[in-house]
Amino acid sequence: MVFSSISFLYYFIPSVLIIYFLVPNRFRNLVLLLFSLLFYFYGEPIYTLLILASILSSYIHALLIEKYRDTKLKKVFFTSALIADLAPLVFFKYADFIVHDFNRIFGLDIPLLQIVLPLGISFYTFQMMSYTIDVYYQKVKAQRNILKLGTYVALFPQLIAGPIVRYHDIEQALDHRIHSFSNFAQGMNQFIIGLAKKVILANNLGLLCEIFINSSEKSVLFYWLYGMAFMLQIYFDFSGYSDMAIGMGRMLGFRFPINFNYPYIARSITDFWRRWHISLSSWFRDYLYIPLGGNRVSQLKWIRNIMIVWFVTGLWHGAAWNFVLWGVYFGVLLMFEKLFLQKALDKMPVMIGHFYTLATVYFSWIIFNATDFDSVIADLKGLFGFTDLPLTNMVTLYYLKSYFLIIVIAIVAATPLFKNIVMKLKQHPRAERTLNVLEPIYLLVLLMIATAYLIDGSFNPFIYFRF
Repeated sequence: MVFSSISFLYYFIPSVLIIYFLVPNRFRNLVLLLFSLLFYFYGEPIYTLLILASILSSYIHALLIEKYRDTKLKKVFFTSALIADLAPLVFFKYADFIVHDFNRIFGLDIPLLQIVLPLGISFYTFQMMSYTIDVYYQKVKAQRNILKLGTYVALFPQLIAGPIVRYHDIEQALDHRIHSFSNFAQGMNQFIIGLAKKVILANNLGLLCEIFINSSEKSVLFYWLYGMAFMLQIYFDFSGYSDMAIGMGRMLGFRFPINFNYPYIARSITDFWRRWHISLSSWFRDYLYIPLGGNRVSQLKWIRNIMIVWFVTGLWHGAAWNFVLWGVYFGVLLMFEKLFLQKALDKMPVMIGHFYTLATVYFSWIIFNATDFDSVIADLKGLFGFTDLPLTNMVTLYYLKSYFLIIVIAIVAATPLFKNIVMKLKQHPRAERTLNVLEPIYLLVLLMIATAYLIDGSFNPFIYFRF
């Protein structure tokens, strides 16, 4: 079940909210846990046992780590906990990747396991690891109520695609949540905006990408149009899902961390990664980069740390070498920025920094969306005309004309322009009153348009289900 589906919008989430607010406070965590497991069971029945086993493992290990914190057993249980967390992720996500490369290197023919990847395993694994690590370093206390820990791990708004919520972010909310009409309304607003970003923008842009991939009449311009469409699609797809998750969390009394902050207005790659998938970037910073020594080491070790983090970041996104290349690509760019490029960018006009960032990110998505190294090379050749393809053709011009408006809307929506205009207008009392009347109408219209797309059975993929 995905958020952008009729069954979720008009059956699942209303049922959750009605029952959640009807039961006494002491039963609300149980209601959320049961509905979260039902949500997961709907998509992955057999793997529901896996997430339950993972919750139990984290619960027991954290208690043992805390109990034996003054003995050598603390490190034993900590190591055991990390292995228990990572083993399912490595097995389900990387087993066939390892076997495939092993076969290719040694000329063997070991059959692939062809295992279906459990939904959300990359996200909830990192949440459990952060909890265990924080207990080990005594940043949080071990949760003694397994229902509360289970609610934290399996909470359906952020279970499938994040944001990656750390235990200390919602530790107090697991015991006591503040509900108000204002919080609920703001959460609903963010949910509907996220839904519109996903269904109206990302899905239409994704359809254009699908048309390009299946087209037999490509051109150089069509390649560039495809790259632009995917660059916008992945942003609205993932940030839309994050907005929906954060909005639902707020309706239920939780405050999840922001995950996107207009990354395409960044002036450098460093700035871009402060704005893109913030919960993942900060996770790797706090739980891998800093423990490796961060930047408080020799320059050679610092370069090593950067490359390790970005190698792992790439591999986290998928079991394929193009993802590793994508991660290393950003690692190299960040390394050059830290060494000398950032100083040069600071002295240049702002627009040069924006252009440099957008250009480098554009090519990163070409690498990211490829199926293998050969398709990376093929796409780059197509972009720069190193093929026998025409510069443009009638098919390209047709789709450029057909999708021109949606692309322009998406480009503007990827900036804070609309938000800034509204904020300025709200500084004037009369304009603020008018906007307060128009806002619910605007949101209702967005919901109706998104619903119409979904009823029509339109193209509705979700990129990050692959990870």
